[in-house]
Amino acid sequence: MKAIAYKRALPIKDEQSLLDVTLPDPIASGHDLLVEVQAISVNPVDVKVRSSANPPDGEYKVIGWDAAGIVRAVGDAVTLFKPGDRVFYAGSIARAGTNSELHLVDEFITGHMPSSLDFAQAAALPLTAITAWELLFERLEVPADSKEAILIIGAAGGVGSILVQLARQLTGLTVIGTASRPHTQQWVRELGAHHVIDHAHPLSQELKKIGIDNVKYVASLNQTEQHFSEIVEALAPQGKLALIDDPVALDCRLLKRKSISLHWEFMFTRALFATVDMHKQHELLNEVARLIDTGIIKTTVAENFGTINASNLKRAHALLESNTAKGKIVLEGF
Repeated sequence: MKAIAYKRALPIKDEQSLLDVTLPDPIASGHDLLVEVQAISVNPVDVKVRSSANPPDGEYKVIGWDAAGIVRAVGDAVTLFKPGDRVFYAGSIARAGTNSELHLVDEFITGHMPSSLDFAQAAALPLTAITAWELLFERLEVPADSKEAILIIGAAGGVGSILVQLARQLTGLTVIGTASRPHTQQWVRELGAHHVIDHAHPLSQELKKIGIDNVKYVASLNQTEQHFSEIVEALAPQGKLALIDDPVALDCRLLKRKSISLHWEFMFTRALFATVDMHKQHELLNEVARLIDTGIIKTTVAENFGTINASNLKRAHALLESNTAKGKIVLEGF
């Protein structure tokens, strides 16, 4: 099968950073589905792994996690899918990635693809939708009828683009997104945010400009370390902070005075540890598909970079590394 892989963690500008290769076809067993990948999307985790994780000497590492495709074979324990089913999923960080023609994925973290979307549109959704859903409803435990306010830092990115929609459509929250450029600010407004503020300025001051003294919830999706003191200032007493990025250090003592709770969201946890509730990601993705097909939320594709190959993936990684991307970057077909 065709695949895009690397042998050494290198800067994206290096010609060896991603390579077009041919690898043996995988075989499904147990609870695995063998999926013929039709489209993928690119996430910050792809960039982090590619730039830092070296495979064993002489071996290729295939990365990529979001995919949409067609089930071609199933393992002997599979009960939720059959060959021919159209699926979408975000895979496991502990296994070979989706940047390949054929891919193995556990049925319990796979969803039936929205019937109203094509493969590229569907591939944009799984990782960010799972992350946003788990952050909002499982980490922050936001009640559907909440009338509080949530501040979403980095609202124009992949996770933010879904989180804004979920918060606006499925809860009573006042949704405040941050974005620093006119086109990303407009994107966040179109997704449903009640307010958009500029994270290039102190967050607490930006909130006061729109008449909000503090917020019950903060979802910090990038640059948490840079914004941390302002996050604490912006949060109400007994508020909740959830984050998904990797700050080098946070002085969590700053949270004590307001009794603020800290929550980390990592959507790979269930698959990585084969938790007893791993099947919830299957259910979650099926619910996301329903929300898409009924028009409650929409896909977040912003760029289609064409065929799945090393050259186009390098372009996608470079754009993510620039921190100027909005929504999701997709690629389709080999």
